[in-house]
Amino acid sequence: MKRTIFLSSFIATILAVSAISSVSAQENIQWRGDRTGVYKETGLLKQWPAGGPQLLWHYDGLGEGHSSVAIANDKVYVTGMTDGKGFLYVFDTQGKLLNKKEYGPEWSKSYNGTRGTVTVNDGNIYLVSGYGEVYCLKASNLELVWKKNLLKDFDGDNIMWGICESPLIVGEKLIVTPGGEHNNIVALDKNTGKLIWSSPGEGEVSAYCSPIYLGDQQVPQIVTMTKKHVLGIDISNGKKIWSFENINKHGVHPNVPVYHNNMMLITSGYGKGSTMLRLTDGGRKVEKVWFVKDLDSRIGAMVKIGDYAYGSGDTHRFWFCVDWKTGELKYKDNSMAIGDIIADDGMLYCYSEKGEMALVKATPEKFDVKGKFTVTMGTDQHWAHPVIYKGTLYVRHGNTLMGYKIK
Repeated sequence: MKRTIFLSSFIATILAVSAISSVSAQENIQWRGDRTGVYKETGLLKQWPAGGPQLLWHYDGLGEGHSSVAIANDKVYVTGMTDGKGFLYVFDTQGKLLNKKEYGPEWSKSYNGTRGTVTVNDGNIYLVSGYGEVYCLKASNLELVWKKNLLKDFDGDNIMWGICESPLIVGEKLIVTPGGEHNNIVALDKNTGKLIWSSPGEGEVSAYCSPIYLGDQQVPQIVTMTKKHVLGIDISNGKKIWSFENINKHGVHPNVPVYHNNMMLITSGYGKGSTMLRLTDGGRKVEKVWFVKDLDSRIGAMVKIGDYAYGSGDTHRFWFCVDWKTGELKYKDNSMAIGDIIADDGMLYCYSEKGEMALVKATPEKFDVKGKFTVTMGTDQHWAHPVIYKGTLYVRHGNTLMGYKIK
């Protein structure tokens, strides 16, 4: 009897710990949530009132930038640039500024400001500046732990609009893309910054893309894009597993590939279109499934909901829904300017380059708008991707960060 009680208590404890671990994982918000753009909350509004949801708070003073917020342990992290210097800001979820830290020079040559979103992991904050400097800071006090310059330390070349990458962490490895001929993609020790492995990839410059990790393949791998190729890199040793040619006229591929169950949707903008790839042979090979030229999201990305993908096109300027399996276009709608897209609880959140924020039902039938408002605060381009966390929609527009109540 005692043995039975002990086993029951032990199993209950394990289940409780697993549940806590699962919740904690969901509460660590990095680039586009978990890099898919699809958030995992429930009970959100299905219709917005006239004028949009309630504005809970706003903070003016971030400086220049297009980086999105990251969230961990109920703290909100975002970067901005003032007078050519990059700053990391820390807020609570009510918009109160808790801390601020200058970390170094930021991009001030064109479309000025911060770019990549920070990644928070195991008590540290990791970020990459537009000049390719990688910083590791303590989350507790923002003190510098280590830094590396991707361009100087690994012979990389910067790109026209500055490095734009959100570092990926897999176990003890921090994955970033210097874009050098020999040190094209590297894995650094997240605790020390020391090189673990270096991959030559295809020897091309980086392409504004942040990598993703595919752990469900026989060969677990990193997938990212450089100037002319999509690449699969073995996470254990940095060896190139496969590459797939993907060229547009500017070598700009900012969107994270959308992955699900061996299928991977690649989109780049500038008229390139979208390609669906299938991984085969345990992730050792890829094959093209379909290609649609009109679907060319540039920086707004796509999301997969059910059997469909949603996004907006760069060249033809419409919002669309496409069948994930076949590439069949289900609808296209130009009633709103194109922009960024995220999703949650069966709804799409579409943030246009003109500052419109729309709540749209995720259905292949039509672009079914359930509420809309215009972001009037802030500065410069409406490029930062929105974030959802505990019933709040976080919107960054240049100098201003806003929190809207959507639950």
